[in-house]
Amino acid sequence: MADCPSLQGCPFFNDKMANMPAVADMIKRKHCKDAFTECARYMVSKALGKEHVPLDLFPNQHERAVELIG
Repeated sequence: MADCPSLQGCPFFNDKMANMPAVADMIKRKHCKDAFTECARYMVSKALGKEHVPLDLFPNQHERAVELIG
C-alpha cells in the first residue's frame, strides 16, 4: 500500500513521539507507510475533517476514533 496522503502535515508522523523512537518507528511503518486506512487519525479525518482530529490521537487508538466519529 502507498504512504498516507496526510503524511506531510501529520503531527504524529512528524515526531510526535520523539522521546520513544523505536515505538514511533513501529507505528509509523504500520499505519503511515502501509495500512494508513486503518490509522485512527486517518479515520477521523475522513469522517469528520482533519480539523476534528485531536492532536493527541495516536494512529493505533481505533476505539477512540470510533467514539469520536460516533
